[in-house]
Amino acid sequence: MNNSLLPPVPIPVRWYDGLAQYQQQGSAHVLATVVAVNGSAPRALQAKMVVTQDYCCDTLGGGGLEHDIVATARQLLNGEIDTTIPKTSKRDKGVNKSIDNDNDNDSDSTPSKVVRRDTVYTKHYPLGAKLAQCCGGSVTVMFECFNVTPPMSILVFGAGHVAAALMTILAELPCQVDWVDSRPEMFERYLLENSNLPNKSIKTEGLTQTLETQPSLNQPKLYNLPAHIRPHIDDDPVDFIRPFIEPFLEQSGQRFILVMTHDHSLDFELVRAALDASSEANRLATSLDNDDLGNDLDNDYSKISMPYIGCIASTTKAERFKNRLLQRGYDKQIVDQLTMPIGLPIGGKEPMAVAVSITAQILQHYHQK
Repeated sequence: MNNSLLPPVPIPVRWYDGLAQYQQQGSAHVLATVVAVNGSAPRALQAKMVVTQDYCCDTLGGGGLEHDIVATARQLLNGEIDTTIPKTSKRDKGVNKSIDNDNDNDSDSTPSKVVRRDTVYTKHYPLGAKLAQCCGGSVTVMFECFNVTPPMSILVFGAGHVAAALMTILAELPCQVDWVDSRPEMFERYLLENSNLPNKSIKTEGLTQTLETQPSLNQPKLYNLPAHIRPHIDDDPVDFIRPFIEPFLEQSGQRFILVMTHDHSLDFELVRAALDASSEANRLATSLDNDDLGNDLDNDYSKISMPYIGCIASTTKAERFKNRLLQRGYDKQIVDQLTMPIGLPIGGKEPMAVAVSITAQILQHYHQK
């Protein structure tokens, strides 16, 4: 079994495909647009490209110009650019009329500095020797940052009625969802029929899947689900816990584990595994904070938020689970990390009502962090 929660996703080629995909996934990205052109330039006005931490979609001309655009976009995503610079050159007057003009001391070999206007940044590029561009003109590029706040990552165990209702809601939210169940039949309703449909593109809400002409035993099943919701069928769902939590020390973002399987004993094992992995990550983060070599990492690790761990339950089931955990030697402080029963007490026991209460609770946690 491949425990990876991040199967390879085709990298979009065109900026509009990339923008749609990263918006839907809630991934951090920058839309770079040429907003002014003077003289000769590699791309026309309103040309665009999308930049993420790892990939680029489309192009603004290549060469030194694009290299600097990509570097600037990633600096913006990482918060590395000084956002207190107040001025632009006169060449940007038509783009940033609300910003005071500076003396035009820029030479053709020196790009002007970056300017912040809320979440929009502009940068002027003379296409001269500094950028190894011989066009002789200049361009101004606007950088728009999206989803810089880390997205929600949600691991859902169980594909029953409440989970199915929950997916209907999560399909409309910017998040990453891994949905795990050991029963293949629970996902059959979402399968795309691929018989007698060679080379046919099937369009569904938020998803376009192309079926291959040659069937293969290794070909992954195609589901009528948005791209950011990934179903997994596995006989041992517990194996998904640790790979989901461990990247906390390398990646930012908030993570949510929702346990709602058909089996109470499996629910208990999943809760235990989540608490164990969460505690280990917390101990590791604390040791890194206290280590002499980790003094410069305090800002990275001290802000780590431990995952939300929630389990669907009645009041009776919740009491039994928590008592069993305490009897097995779990510290009360660790047990208190468990949210059980799950969801806000808004009333209603229908699957959709419960799904709404769960979604409201995780959104509340997400936006309060």
